[in-house]
Amino acid sequence: MTGNIPPVIRPEHASPRSLELLVSELGLKSIGNLRGVEVSGLTVMTREVISGDIFVAVRGANRHGAEFALDARKNGAVAILTDEDGALIAAECELPLVIAESPRASLGDIARWVYRTDDDAPQFFGITGTNGKTSTAYLLDGVLRQIGLTTGLSTTAERHIAGEIYVSRLTTPEASELHALIARMKEAAVRAVVIEVSAQALTHNRVSGIRFDVVGFTNLSHDHLDDYSDMDDYFRAKRGLFTPDVARRGVVSLDTPWGHRIVDESHIPVTTISSTGDPSAHWQVEVTEDNPAFTAFRLTSVDGVSISTREPVIGHHMAANAGLALVMLIEAGYEPDAIAAALERDNGIQTYLPGRTEKVSGDKGPNVYVDFGHSPDAFEHTLSAVRRFTPGRTIMVFGADGDRDASKRFDMARVAAEGCDILIITDHHPRFEDPASIRAQLLDAARSVAHGPEIFEESPPENAIRLAVSLARDGDSILWAGPGHQDYRDIRGERTRYSARELARSALAEAGWA
Repeated sequence: MTGNIPPVIRPEHASPRSLELLVSELGLKSIGNLRGVEVSGLTVMTREVISGDIFVAVRGANRHGAEFALDARKNGAVAILTDEDGALIAAECELPLVIAESPRASLGDIARWVYRTDDDAPQFFGITGTNGKTSTAYLLDGVLRQIGLTTGLSTTAERHIAGEIYVSRLTTPEASELHALIARMKEAAVRAVVIEVSAQALTHNRVSGIRFDVVGFTNLSHDHLDDYSDMDDYFRAKRGLFTPDVARRGVVSLDTPWGHRIVDESHIPVTTISSTGDPSAHWQVEVTEDNPAFTAFRLTSVDGVSISTREPVIGHHMAANAGLALVMLIEAGYEPDAIAAALERDNGIQTYLPGRTEKVSGDKGPNVYVDFGHSPDAFEHTLSAVRRFTPGRTIMVFGADGDRDASKRFDMARVAAEGCDILIITDHHPRFEDPASIRAQLLDAARSVAHGPEIFEESPPENAIRLAVSLARDGDSILWAGPGHQDYRDIRGERTRYSARELARSALAEAGWA
């Protein structure tokens, strides 16, 4: 994708290491003279090569990365890491060649070695699941800071380094980027790192070279079936986080049946949590107060340990995410009394969750929320939370991704139509797909709901949110699902600047709402 892509975050003071020693210590094959060659970084993207890098040439869907070896050399690469086929292609670049059977599978271990991320490593927390990964990561990071740690965070929305905030590229960065990020965090004296781990990250070795101290599983529901053959295949990708080479301990939510499967098939010790009253869970989350500004809950263990606190977002599902975060901390060795004392001192978990049921309207007029949810399950939970605090009508605005899992579109539109009073179907990231065709599929599904809402089609999204605001009255709520924190739309491979938060506020102002 072209356009305004955020840069890779690298350490500011990288210490070069001997390429000869790298090959020797990791048992790799090589071609060419390695003597005196020093490496200070590595990347899989030619345009991101800087002086001292190893360029990692992997086979793509259409071309082999080794075809760009000369470009990498011009940009400052000092060596090429590739496979046997790539070595033949890159032979004329006259750089030393390091050969691995699978460069991508080896990337994490090599990046760990180059960036020394194993030396005095921080504590690592990893979170996977279909929905709630980002929210749980932010909540966990918030509590870590409240108990006094300097933290790092890597999520779909943002990267944080000791309070500095950067825009994210992928949910989980490539292993080379992730280890560079960790090296930068170590420079900032970060002692605990929270990483959102997607299924694709596990499938494509993006977290290789890291062993998590504690990992968490939120839930599993229909999503990403463009990447996985079925739900079992998708589950197996998530299960990969619960293996001894990847993690030491795990915390598993039993709120979906897949949680029980994770427990049954996990190869590491796990503890369990439920917000739906599953009697087999070690920990229970009980909502004690619903409020438009927060959700209060009690976390209780079978051993009688109890923490009562609140998190800053509406919805019982958010209390479930917060409970999971707290149990992950306890499994990591933090004392429940110390956690409870910090939360009581600060009147609950203190964090900001960008684009997660985020209210962007004022005190008067309709409530407007933007949310990143883009699956049927996410729609159901978020709509339920919004309706709970809406005395008037609930208006929903959403579109669906182009060139992504089309099999979930019917259920997305059905859940939306069943849960709102007015539905406005618009565009999201069309990518290379015809947006009108996507809208037509959503409209057909929404209209199949008996006694459904009033339905509108409006494109582009700028007009859709204006329409929603024009239809809204004081006491109504508008949920704009999909864009959340994102600041762009992907239209035919171009990142077009776009902010749902800014557009919603502008539409409210135009309509006379402060």
